[in-house]
Amino acid sequence: MSVNIAILNGPNLNLLGKREPEIYGSTSLNDIEKNLIDSISGKDITLDFFQSNKEYELVDKIQALINKEDQFIIINPAAFTHTSVAIRDALLATKIPFIEVHLSNIHAREEFRKTSYFADIAMGTISGLGANGYLLALNHFVSLSK
Repeated sequence: MSVNIAILNGPNLNLLGKREPEIYGSTSLNDIEKNLIDSISGKDITLDFFQSNKEYELVDKIQALINKEDQFIIINPAAFTHTSVAIRDALLATKIPFIEVHLSNIHAREEFRKTSYFADIAMGTISGLGANGYLLALNHFVSLSK
């Protein structure tokens, strides 16, 4: 069975490796993508990477996935985690199973970061494990496709 996994990243994640490395680490988004690609070598899995600083582009991307079969989403909404009803509504409308990923532990940071508009509708949330969070989410979806 072929599996399609979209890895969606929100604002400022294009600056990973340069932006606040004491919080987000020194791994770039390109490094994360390469690691995920390497981890699925030889498997019938398609990864679709997308990053945007624009909320509407993430909404459009999620909506474009609605009719794909065997579709999953790994999403790091970044700052949109705490603000985006629009992205939440797109995820609800498509009914695509998704895992919310955060590099830092959002529950150990500022009070406003402890609120996620996605956690209650996500299949799961991975927070505070750095770039490994993406790999854990990917491995979960791979295990479901067996």
